[in-house]
Amino acid sequence: MTLILSKKNKPQKLLTKFHAQNYGRNTHGLITSRYRGGGHKRLYRQINRKRLQYLALGQVISIEYDPNRTANIALIHYKTGRKNYILHPIGLNLGDKIITDFYAPIRPGNTLPLGKIPLGTLIHNIEIHPGKGAQVVRSAGTVAIILAKEGQFVTLRLPSGEIKNFYSHCWATIGQVGNIEHSLNRLNKAGRNRWQSKRPHVRGSVMNPVDHPHGGGEGRAPIGKKHPMTPWGKPTLGNKTRISRKYSDKFIIRKRK
Repeated sequence: MTLILSKKNKPQKLLTKFHAQNYGRNTHGLITSRYRGGGHKRLYRQINRKRLQYLALGQVISIEYDPNRTANIALIHYKTGRKNYILHPIGLNLGDKIITDFYAPIRPGNTLPLGKIPLGTLIHNIEIHPGKGAQVVRSAGTVAIILAKEGQFVTLRLPSGEIKNFYSHCWATIGQVGNIEHSLNRLNKAGRNRWQSKRPHVRGSVMNPVDHPHGGGEGRAPIGKKHPMTPWGKPTLGNKTRISRKYSDKFIIRKRK
């Protein structure tokens, strides 16, 4: 089923701000992240990741496109008179009511602590540190599942396949993030990438030796190295980048594959 977005020309003015892009340059104007630049100007929609701030009943006014993320967003009008944007989950429609409470019903869009959510429930927008705001499971179509509860911890299976413990007093939102068709979108032309501030990406094997470790050679030459390398001579393509002995290793039950 295709979701029909609200016919709104402009987002809420008080919930937006201009966010200047740096196009991959640092303060000296030097490129620090390659293949970025150009693109359409955007207004940043401020998403309410700390739903705990509004322990009140809210209603969905509109469902809108957000150029800054893969998921769609929903505009919520709370009973207190405030308005906020949240990530739009599957099953949340125009006019539906949502609530953030310790004993909220298990319905898409409602937010409550992990310890209060039944096993097997699909959730998203999950806090890692209590009170900090949601940090994981926020992109289009992603979902986590509650597997077990023990003491102060709740065990979740994350979209990456990783099984990890979270504190039971971290908050999460019921349901799966919407816009699951995002991965099926086709660019159709190179210009759509340029609209998204993405410049053409060039393979290292077609560069000169001075520009990349894979460069040089006659014709279509192989890499010529024992392992693939970045332009700066460091291992890549399968090399593990997570630091060893990270503080959160104690929460991981099974690492992602």
